[in-house]
Amino acid sequence: MKNANVKFGKHYKLEVLFKDKIIFESELYNHGIDFYFEEDQPNISQGIKYFLKDSDRAEVDSIIVQNEIVASTETIQLSDYRDEAKVQKLYLKVTVVITILIGVVSLIISLMK
Repeated sequence: MKNANVKFGKHYKLEVLFKDKIIFESELYNHGIDFYFEEDQPNISQGIKYFLKDSDRAEVDSIIVQNEIVASTETIQLSDYRDEAKVQKLYLKVTVVITILIGVVSLIISLMK
């Protein structure tokens, strides 16, 4: 449950990517884990900062692993490599298509001479 008292007690900070926010919060509610996050964060590109009780660390870790949520601490920034792999595959496909088009155009030009 969202609880500001978590921020003032013994806690740790965890940053969760915006795309995983709904799943993460849903699992925290389902497990009855108190948490706090600031609603007005100026930059959520690195993730949404959550304050969680130290006593809930093991349970939060299992939630992250089971749901394949990308999360990091303040000191260690992580990105979702699955998204980067998708971009790399798209880049490879575009490169192959352009190479084939150049080859076909050169073949047509050489046959026309």
